[in-house]
Amino acid sequence: MIKVLLTSSPEAPAWGLKICEEAGLGSGTVYPILERLVEAGWVARTEEVGEHPGRPKRYYYQLTGVGQVAAQRAKESKPRVFGAVRVVGEEGWA
Repeated sequence: MIKVLLTSSPEAPAWGLKICEEAGLGSGTVYPILERLVEAGWVARTEEVGEHPGRPKRYYYQLTGVGQVAAQRAKESKPRVFGAVRVVGEEGWA
């Protein structure tokens, strides 16, 4: 789920259902986690503006500065969770 948030941008924002689909998790798992991340200040939530015919209004989620630091620390401490692998003969992770 954090991978989805890390790759989102203002031009390609992440919203609840997209996060569920890309993370392979159900809404009953994703939305409570997102709510806790918002409450912790790691993720900012913004409401969709404008027309959205035929579907519910979306809420967009983006990592805050604090969230980006926390995600980077998590990536460094749990690289396999983020799909990172050590490059043989080099320092750091790819």
